[in-house]
Amino acid sequence: MWIVQPDIDCYGWPVETVVHVDCIVWGVLFIPVYSKEFLPPHVNFSNSLGLFKAYFVNKYADHHAHEIAF
Repeated sequence: MWIVQPDIDCYGWPVETVVHVDCIVWGVLFIPVYSKEFLPPHVNFSNSLGLFKAYFVNKYADHHAHEIAF
């Protein structure tokens, strides 16, 4: 699995960009890299993407994703 994390600029802010819908090839499943602490009760599907510092991505999730990544 790969570990991915957001890009940070020289001021410590995450680098954000707009991805056009016609450029999206395949959806991926981000699995958070958890710490040893319990998650707070307010974590849910709508805010979890911004709460973790890194994510696992399975590069062998399916045949098509493997062909594009390599």
